[in-house]
Amino acid sequence: MHAITLTPPGTELAPSELVLNPDGSVYHLALRPDQLGDLVLVVGDQGRVERISRHFSKVEHRVQNREFVAHTGVYHGTHVTALSTGIGTDNIDIVLNELDALANIDLERRTPRTEHRSLRIIRLGTCGALQEDIPVDSRIVSAFGVGLDNVLHYYAYENTGAEQRLLNDLLGHTEWPDNLPVPYVAAGDLDWWSCWGMITTWE
Repeated sequence: MHAITLTPPGTELAPSELVLNPDGSVYHLALRPDQLGDLVLVVGDQGRVERISRHFSKVEHRVQNREFVAHTGVYHGTHVTALSTGIGTDNIDIVLNELDALANIDLERRTPRTEHRSLRIIRLGTCGALQEDIPVDSRIVSAFGVGLDNVLHYYAYENTGAEQRLLNDLLGHTEWPDNLPVPYVAAGDLDWWSCWGMITTWE
């Protein structure tokens, strides 16, 4: 899945479009760009943030605002941020927008950067399973995500061929009714295994 429209560099973002705190941090996450790791581990429950950061060799920054808790530190030489979203797609939407602002907007000048910074974001959480061959408490990595909400329809994006084929198969198999929003499909990072060993050692 790829964005098909981007705000060009040099465009000054209005205060209503980029809300900042007096210290220059983004409004909800209360983070500044220098307080964000290149690897972001996202969880729903605030209590899971400390369970992750206790594995860091050092924690450089801690912050909490409402349900958003962030700990940034170092794990085996990697700069990592553990971050909670709270519950729901609306909260995740806020978090991802503010992470993008931290990585790709010059917050002082309020304009998108010419060079984009790519974050690796990994969602860690619990899930159900419909397959009988997947035991309870299994660790699972999803190759694709399917959204049944309508949040992503507010963004301009295009699917890859594989995403579109999976979506078409899903709509056909489920005989998706016309009175519901069309689901969306997004592929995961093909290089997920590079972080798998790190995560599976944590309890």
